[in-house]
Amino acid sequence: QVQLVESGGGLVQAGGSLRLSCAASGVTFSTYHMGWFRQAPGKEREFVASISGSGTWTYYADSVKGRFTISRDNAKNTMYLQMNSLKPLDTAVYFCNADTRVTRPGVYWGQGTQVTVSS
Repeated sequence: QVQLVESGGGLVQAGGSLRLSCAASGVTFSTYHMGWFRQAPGKEREFVASISGSGTWTYYADSVKGRFTISRDNAKNTMYLQMNSLKPLDTAVYFCNADTRVTRPGVYWGQGTQVTVSS
């Protein structure tokens, strides 16, 4: 049974930083491409970033390119999202996803973690 558990969300001022983590279990983690998605109130869930199983390639939404960095530690079955220069528009629930295909989500989701950026 695949389980994805996000952590690291919170309240931060504009310009600040947060690091999200996604701990995976029930999967051979290194064989899964992984991704982060987010959903703001009243909006559809959108792609943020993805990373290959080995960590060799990464892909970002234009809105976060240059500010966010996705990474993974396969020895710890954990994926990360380092978010810098945060903006109020980044406020959303952030979801971890497994079996992501570049920008398309796979079927496995975490429960989400709230990120709130105040102006």
